[in-house]
Amino acid sequence: MTTTNLADRAVDLGEWAKSTPNATTEFAAAVRTWLDENLAGDFADLKGRGGPGSEHEFFAERLEWDRHLAAAGWTCIGWPVEYGGRGATLEQRIIFHREYARANAPARVNHLGEELLGPTLIAYGTDEQKRRLLPGIVDVTELWSQGYSEPGAGSDLAGVSTSARLEESNGSGKWIINGQKIWTSLAHVAQWVFVIARTEKGSSRHAGLSFLLVPLDQPGITVRPIQQLTGTSEFNEVFFDDAETEADLIVGEPGDGWKVAMGLLQFERGVSTLGQQVGFARELGNLTDLARANGALDDPEIASRLARADIGLTVMRAHAQRTLDGDVTSQAGAGSGASGPNPAGAASVSKLLWANWHRDLGELAMDVVGAPSLIGPAATAEGKANDITDPENVELDEWQRLYLFTRADTIYGGSNEVQRNIIAERVLGLPREAR
Repeated sequence: MTTTNLADRAVDLGEWAKSTPNATTEFAAAVRTWLDENLAGDFADLKGRGGPGSEHEFFAERLEWDRHLAAAGWTCIGWPVEYGGRGATLEQRIIFHREYARANAPARVNHLGEELLGPTLIAYGTDEQKRRLLPGIVDVTELWSQGYSEPGAGSDLAGVSTSARLEESNGSGKWIINGQKIWTSLAHVAQWVFVIARTEKGSSRHAGLSFLLVPLDQPGITVRPIQQLTGTSEFNEVFFDDAETEADLIVGEPGDGWKVAMGLLQFERGVSTLGQQVGFARELGNLTDLARANGALDDPEIASRLARADIGLTVMRAHAQRTLDGDVTSQAGAGSGASGPNPAGAASVSKLLWANWHRDLGELAMDVVGAPSLIGPAATAEGKANDITDPENVELDEWQRLYLFTRADTIYGGSNEVQRNIIAERVLGLPREAR
C-alpha cells in the first residue's frame, strides 16, 4: 500500500503510477477513501444533489464542495501538471469519475470550465491565456458558461449571427459584441462565457467565426433565466449590446472559431461520460427496486423494458470505452486535437446512444410509478411545504424530474436529427441533406 498522500496537487499522478505496483487498485482505494471521509458532516447532505434538472439545489454548498475538492487536488486531474493539473492517466481519470459517481457525490458546478474550456485552452490557447485563466478553473474561483446556441442557430451552430468587430486604438484593442445567445447553461451564476461570434462581415456558415472569451459582469450583457418544464431555471438567454472583451481574449486566430468549437465538442464527450453512466446505472437500479416494491415488475412488459434498458446501458459503456482509447484531454494527447479515424462520428453515436436511452428511461419511470406520478412530493428538498398549484415554485420528485428533463436530452448538445446527419454525411458518405 502506498504511503504517498494522493490528495495533494503536488503529486504527479501519472509519474506516481509508473513507480507504484498495483497503482490502479491503490488509486481507486485512495479516491474511494477520500470521498467516504469527506462526504461527511455538512457535505453529507449534498449526496445526489444537483445535476441536470436539479442545478438549483444547494448551489452555494456545492460550490464550497468543489473548492474543497480543489484544495485536495481533485480538480482538473487529467490536465498536464504544468497547467495546474495532476497528470492523471486515462485509466486514473476513468476511475476517478466512476468512484465519484458511485459515492453519489454532488454534481460539480464548474464542469464547463474543467472539462470543456480548460482542455480547449490547453490545446488552442496562448501562453498568456493559459496563465491568466486556467488557475481560476483549477481552484474554482471563476465559473464558465457556453455561448453557442442562438434563436436562429441551435443544433446548426454554423448559422450563428452574433457579431463581433475589433476596435483598435493606441496599440490596444477590444472586441465589440452584439447579438443573442440562448440555452446558455449556468450563465446566471458564471463569471465568464465563451462565445462563438461572426467576426468577418458578410461571411456565412463555418467561415468567419471566432471563439471569444467574454466577462459576464459588464453593462453590455443581460442574462435572463428561462424557466424549464421542471419549474427550475438553469439555462438562460444572454443579450450582448456593445459588450466588450479584450482583443487578446480570442482563442486561435480570427476565423478559427469553427475549428476551436469543434475541438471543444470532442472534449464534451470524453471521460466524464463514464461517470455519467454510473449515474444512469444508479437510476436504473433504483427504478428496478421501485418496480419490485410496488409490483410493477410483475407486468411482463415492464420487466422486458427494464431488461432492455440494462442491455442498452451495457452497449453504451462498451461504446464509450472503445472511443476513449485516444482521448485528447489526457496529458499525452493534450494539444494534439481530435483523434481516431472519425471522432465526429464517434461523438454523434455516443450522443444518440445516451440521449435516447435516458429519455426512454424517463418514460419507463412514469409507467413504473403509475398514477402517483401525477402528484408532487409533500415537501421541497429544503423542507418547505410543496404547493403543486404554484407552477412557479412547485418541486417535483426524482422520477417526475427525470421524465420532464430527459425530454430535452435528445435536443440539447445537438439534436437527434443533427447527429444522424453527421453520421450519414461524414461517416457513411451519403449525399448532403438539401438546405
